[in-house]
Amino acid sequence: MSGLLIIDDEIESSEDIRSILMGSQYNYLPIYECDSAQKGLGLVRNYHPNMVILDLSLPDLDGIECGKMILEQSPHIPVVVLTHIQMFEVVQAVINAGFSGYLLKPVSKIEFLGTLNRLLIPQLFKETQSVRKPGVSQEPVEIDFGNPIQSAIHYIHSQYHEPITLNDVADRVYLSGSHFSRLFKAEMRITFIEYLTKHRVEQAKKLLKMTSLPIEVIANNAGFTNAGYFATTFKRLENITPSEYRQMFSSLLS
Repeated sequence: MSGLLIIDDEIESSEDIRSILMGSQYNYLPIYECDSAQKGLGLVRNYHPNMVILDLSLPDLDGIECGKMILEQSPHIPVVVLTHIQMFEVVQAVINAGFSGYLLKPVSKIEFLGTLNRLLIPQLFKETQSVRKPGVSQEPVEIDFGNPIQSAIHYIHSQYHEPITLNDVADRVYLSGSHFSRLFKAEMRITFIEYLTKHRVEQAKKLLKMTSLPIEVIANNAGFTNAGYFATTFKRLENITPSEYRQMFSSLLS
């Protein structure tokens, strides 16, 4: 989990950003702060943040030059300027430098969250795909007619992120829904829906630990119909909310 890096020597700016994040879907993101370009460059190397928020007036280096140096060492990290300066020439210089956003102080909540959505959501979806690929096969699942329940388990593991019903899986292994249900319970010592739900929660736990995805996105990628149902189910099975689970690992990594 990477987080946001703020390079700004004005304390008020960091406080404004923290306040906005605390009331948003990004409230789990760690925030790193520093008041100079040199410190900021070091933090980029150490933490590989999801995004850098950069003031143009730094005590040790011009902000645009600092941003260029960040992009040279980490071209995948979006750099967003947050400044009091409202000159067209500066905006043009920021665009030419390859930065990803230009915000004015005091920062607007709507504009700041809009910038996060624009820059972070595509990045976070890539994190989801990189985690999902090792465990999810897109190839057709072969059916072992001598072991239909294991074939059903294989199908669940490969397609848990899609809508799945008991009858869907029963049809896959050429059994009636009622017979498949009894056979599954007898072999697995757990009902079909209990197994599917637990597997989805386990996959969600990986995403909570390994990515910076918003809870809503994780719920969808783990196969839950909505974030509310996901949170309720997660709390019932883990005795902790998804946000608390993520914070527990964030604390260990910070």
